[in-house]
Amino acid sequence: MSELPVWAGGNLAEPLIHGAAYFDRLVDEVSALEAGDHLFFTDWRGDPDQLLRPDGPTVAQLFAQAAQRGVVVKGLIWRSHLDALAYSEAENRNLSETVSAAGGEVLLDQRVRRGGSHHQKLVVLRHPRAPERDVAFAGGIDLCHSRRDDAGHRGDRQVVQMSARYGQRPPWHDVQLAVRGPVVGALDTAFRERWTDPMPLDSENPLAYLRDRLRGSDLRPDPLPDQPADPPPCGPHHVQVLRTYPVVRPRYSFAPDGERTVARGYTKAVRRARRLIYLEDQYLWSTEVADLFARALRDSPDLHLVAVVPRYPDVDGRLALPPNSVGREQALSLCERAAPDRVHVFDLENHAGTPVYVHAKVCVVDDVWASVGSDNFNRRSWTHDSELSCAVLDDTRDGRAPTDPGGLGDGARVFARELRLRLWREHLDRDPEGGEDADLIDPADAVAAITAAADALRRWHDSGRVGPRPPGRLLPHRPERLPWYTRAWALPAYRLVYDPDGRPLRARRAGTW
Repeated sequence: MSELPVWAGGNLAEPLIHGAAYFDRLVDEVSALEAGDHLFFTDWRGDPDQLLRPDGPTVAQLFAQAAQRGVVVKGLIWRSHLDALAYSEAENRNLSETVSAAGGEVLLDQRVRRGGSHHQKLVVLRHPRAPERDVAFAGGIDLCHSRRDDAGHRGDRQVVQMSARYGQRPPWHDVQLAVRGPVVGALDTAFRERWTDPMPLDSENPLAYLRDRLRGSDLRPDPLPDQPADPPPCGPHHVQVLRTYPVVRPRYSFAPDGERTVARGYTKAVRRARRLIYLEDQYLWSTEVADLFARALRDSPDLHLVAVVPRYPDVDGRLALPPNSVGREQALSLCERAAPDRVHVFDLENHAGTPVYVHAKVCVVDDVWASVGSDNFNRRSWTHDSELSCAVLDDTRDGRAPTDPGGLGDGARVFARELRLRLWREHLDRDPEGGEDADLIDPADAVAAITAAADALRRWHDSGRVGPRPPGRLLPHRPERLPWYTRAWALPAYRLVYDPDGRPLRARRAGTW
């Protein structure tokens, strides 16, 4: 069974908005590791040639050089589906082999439910001789192409294949969390539980097993060094590590019935929402997830839901596009029926008018509770794939009115409110130092401000872009309505293939997580 604590106190959490900021910090921290220190990571996709700074190093160079210095480098990367299906089997294998050849050990991990993936994005850096220097990174940013973008949203020059509507260098919006303090020990434990799980790496995949044997691949994880004691407290943030693991056979040793703390954490937080739920999400699918928001909207007449999503799915094609569209259409429709004037959905563009792909997975509830992670708001992320997120509750109260937006005595907290404001300042082209926040703090004023800015930009586009471009990058999201004959086949495909259910049968029947 898992040994993760329910909450870890005394931490310092810092949002790193955009891949360029995360990659730059990662280079600094990994470069400072010395012989005997630990570098553990998990990833969905890893491109060995991805530049972490404009002049390097690449991911493979950074990690391989650490291994050559005597750092204990261990990694788990999802084996991935075939590259022919627009996945990353070859890239993940190349990163594994490059770092392993330098003295690390990076394994391809297929211990997932059929059709599922390991979607966690985690890096844990430990200094056994100087635990106060320990740091971990968790969130939505993979160590791969297209992620190294910044606030200008001009895109990464190293790109992944995407819908042509995002241009030759798709702009990319994402968030990672840097954490210090005792929670680094919890994230270290999360990695160790996967590493030491006795299930075979090629679980239920005889073809993959045969290929690995022929290539001489490493199929047996070596022992890890002893786990250091938790780092000392260093900040005011309580952090809860939330995860998803599906029910699989053979069972995970640390989660024999799977784990759905991501879903449970969001459920508890959303049920306490009274004024504002703010989401940034890649998908926002699933009626099960949308029903949670719809119930909250019906129960709290002053509650607004604000969501930022991609304008288009990341894929094109007559077969792939409709299932990607129908799930969001269904979820948003359910929420809008519950509160048609209190659901506000936007997408992003850069100043050149190119859509920005929103890959972030962020939630802020009443400026009190916040989360950053790998999980999307869909059934797949809440039940079927492996996911990892961090919920943050700050001890520090925010003194700006309203000091208790939800009216439940929780009080606004600095971390949650500042995370939302940092994102909104960028999306609205406001002063990044907070000098223009006056109408963004109170939830009602904030919703009015963000809606007005998006409507003004929409009118400018609809008028043929006459006159100066209004400030801001948000536009009201207008999902494409699919014809009935497309929905007839796209909806079953979406539910069975794109958004499957990994819960035990009894939980499915009961409608619980």
